[in-house]
Amino acid sequence: MQTFYIILLAAVFVFVLWLTGTYNGLVKRKNRAREAWADIEVQLKRRYNLIPNLVEVVKGYATHEREVFQKVTEARTRAMGTKDTKEKAKAENMLTETLKSLFAVAENYPDLKASQNFLELQRELRDTEDKIQAARRFYNTNVRDLNIKIESVPSNVIAKMFGFKKMELFELEESVARTAPKVSF
Repeated sequence: MQTFYIILLAAVFVFVLWLTGTYNGLVKRKNRAREAWADIEVQLKRRYNLIPNLVEVVKGYATHEREVFQKVTEARTRAMGTKDTKEKAKAENMLTETLKSLFAVAENYPDLKASQNFLELQRELRDTEDKIQAARRFYNTNVRDLNIKIESVPSNVIAKMFGFKKMELFELEESVARTAPKVSF
């Protein structure tokens, strides 16, 4: 009889260890995904801060291009105001498109393309775009790992029990991601 209790106690102990390990693994993955999202937001904020400077430099050379400036400003404001992952991706795609228009305008002004301020802002924006892509890949990897754990048996039972929810990937439209603002002239 004593052997039965020892086996039962050992089984309960193993179950508790498994439960704790699975729960902690889910928490770790969720926190990594949140941290990765924070990295994306840091880079997006850097991008948002560069845009007004870029617009001002271009305005100095192309004063009659008001519509382009207004669209860039509106797209930036919209992107800054979104919180939902899907809406953020949509707003970022729109902002990328308006930045392309701004750089297309710059093509018509040789003095602007040679401006040191413009060239430095171009370099910073290109660097920021690269960092956004790296942060997005890191975030999506962490979200994928969390979602797999949430959907996999038997950890899905623990995930459901403790209310873990799948997270959305941060995806840019394929055509936009491949042709992120071309800032080299």
